[in-house]
Amino acid sequence: MSQSSVPLHLHGIFYPSFLKKKRGNTLVYGADEQSRIESTVAQLLAVPTTSKNPGILLGLIQSGKTKTFLGATALAFDNGYDIAIILTKPTTALAKQTYKRVNKEFAEFIEADQAKAYDILELPERLTQFELNQKLLFIVKKQKHNLERLAQALLDIYPKLGQKRILIIDDEADNASIGYYVSKAGDLELRTIASQIDDLRQQLPAASFLQVTATPYSLYLQPEDSPLGLDIAPVRPKFTVLVPVHPDYVGGKFYFEDSKDATNPARYIYHAILSEELDILRQPDGRRFKTEDCLTSDKVDGLRSALVTFLTAGCLRRIQDEQNNERPKRFAFLFHTEAAKSAHAWQESVVLAFDEHLQREAHTQSGLLRGLVQTAYDNLSTSIRAAGQLLPAFDEVWARVIAALTGGEIMITKVNSEAQVAALLDEEGQLRLRTPLNIFIGGQILDRGITIANLIGFYYGRDPQRFQQDTVLQHSRMYGFRPAADRAVTRFYTAPHIYAAMRRMHEADSALRERIDRGLEGFDGSVTFIELDENNTIVPCSPAKILASNTTTLRPHRRVVPSGFETDVKTRLRPLTQKLDACLIQLLGPLPAPGTNPNATDIALEDALNLLERIAPAFVNFAPGYEDTWDLKEYQAILRHLSMNSANPANRGRVLIMLRTGRNMSRKPTVGAHTEFNEPDTTRTDITPARQAAVDLPLLLLIRQEGAAAQGWSDSPFWWPVIVMPEKMRPTLFAHDK
Repeated sequence: MSQSSVPLHLHGIFYPSFLKKKRGNTLVYGADEQSRIESTVAQLLAVPTTSKNPGILLGLIQSGKTKTFLGATALAFDNGYDIAIILTKPTTALAKQTYKRVNKEFAEFIEADQAKAYDILELPERLTQFELNQKLLFIVKKQKHNLERLAQALLDIYPKLGQKRILIIDDEADNASIGYYVSKAGDLELRTIASQIDDLRQQLPAASFLQVTATPYSLYLQPEDSPLGLDIAPVRPKFTVLVPVHPDYVGGKFYFEDSKDATNPARYIYHAILSEELDILRQPDGRRFKTEDCLTSDKVDGLRSALVTFLTAGCLRRIQDEQNNERPKRFAFLFHTEAAKSAHAWQESVVLAFDEHLQREAHTQSGLLRGLVQTAYDNLSTSIRAAGQLLPAFDEVWARVIAALTGGEIMITKVNSEAQVAALLDEEGQLRLRTPLNIFIGGQILDRGITIANLIGFYYGRDPQRFQQDTVLQHSRMYGFRPAADRAVTRFYTAPHIYAAMRRMHEADSALRERIDRGLEGFDGSVTFIELDENNTIVPCSPAKILASNTTTLRPHRRVVPSGFETDVKTRLRPLTQKLDACLIQLLGPLPAPGTNPNATDIALEDALNLLERIAPAFVNFAPGYEDTWDLKEYQAILRHLSMNSANPANRGRVLIMLRTGRNMSRKPTVGAHTEFNEPDTTRTDITPARQAAVDLPLLLLIRQEGAAAQGWSDSPFWWPVIVMPEKMRPTLFAHDK
């Protein structure tokens, strides 16, 4: 996390009041959160960040990002900012929830006439000077008419507002704010919403831009400068601040790491379901499954287990709450396997059939139902005991299950439209739980911004040919704040290959955050590496989001080598090479004789980075189409990334190096060759031994060319670098600007 030397005013009107907020007896903003908020605002002030130099506030799914950026807004108001614009996900329901949240958090200042908050579509026709002099907060849905109304207010109706210091907070910044398409004329164009946001922020002379998201991959992969032919402001973050993780937060670590510990209740969370079951739940087919067989058919064994276990777990938890003299909570289960509304209708009919048949069995207290509940109880008891929680007796749980089924305590709700979401959200922006046991069936609408309280059952089956990491992670509504008692009865149902894909996404996401936290992203913070899936079944984001970017994928044993260049004039190149020769001799001893092929040795990462810096001035005048084969900062960033993330922690901070001398490679190959320009290494003497050596460290192969004028060079020797990726690495994607 970068630090800034800009002094902050910490004792103003707004921020100290936020720091006094409490939830129960606990301060809402702890020391770590205060530190991150202050770092964010300090860096916004220091860059100075214009719309072309965004920062990013990076949190986890449902981890308290809104609370953090509202705290940053309060501090920004105390440090010279006059206006905050909060861009929300493009749904009316969530825009309204954000508006309510802002009004709640800034209520005392609104009452004291120190601030005003407006939904942009409900902005009064005329604001008085008294109101314009206050701190202003505008909540703006990322939608065409909302953004037009904002631009009109700031640029036309109240142009003096547009000249003030403005903080633009782009919540869920990778959603709707980024996207490109190729027009009929073959030109690259920004999508409408992204274009409107870009146009506005470029017209505000004193605007800072803060991106907020949990899935930043498309943002890090944006061009650093305007792409050729596009007059747009860059949106690749200039700095990143991580939102701290609360001890009660449950995320990928719980589901995919803690689950490996035999003593942890997370061990019992995941239950595999068959892909064939997911197929059955996509559309009705009476030849394969009839709803009247739901309690006995092996075709829906996974869903039956999920629903009965949720029913049992909810009843069990309500007993625990009563035994602890607490008000019994209401619990939720999420069914999300398809985006199509037709599938939701079929799934709703299946779940309603389960409810009907379970109620029928409950009225007779049948042996079939008792057996299903006993199986669920036995399964839950393993994780409850592992968590050290009180386990109510089975007969007590059984009686409560019968009461729930016969008393209408189960609510089944299909949610697949914005209107339905709007009707279901409570004042906190969470799905309203109307009964003790709530089952929600839906798709894409139940992702960003939707919080499902007390979610203890998640049946997931979205199964595309290629997973988009940002989309799948946003589907993970089972992430969020969960007390230990709820974690002990939580169950997650999906197919093994989907679970494996989600685990790999978690690993890649965790690696990115760890590198950011350790300050290892790129040589100067400008290059961010996004780890990919070895099986090529996962992509970080929609291709349309990074259409304007030049990206490079690093894979095991791939080479990165500059080509298509000319060398600098010999009066400059010769002394450059002589100094580099001396540096290598001091570092490694005498240079190898021409024609010899010594093995690799390891050197410090910083020495390798220094060698590349010494080599860089040799290369000039790249041929069209070859400019992206060399960039000093990117080569240094690649070495730093691969070295500091070595599969063997003991080797981190080291790089392998291999030298070759006496080469006489021509700049261009002979007529009829398959390439336009030569590259320096040969398979037998260079590439093969380099790949054999590069196991868990990258290898820097330096080949000394004689550089004769007759061969197309400038009549002076020079060193030609090749980076060979290690065998033990995850494929990695990064964006570059040439």
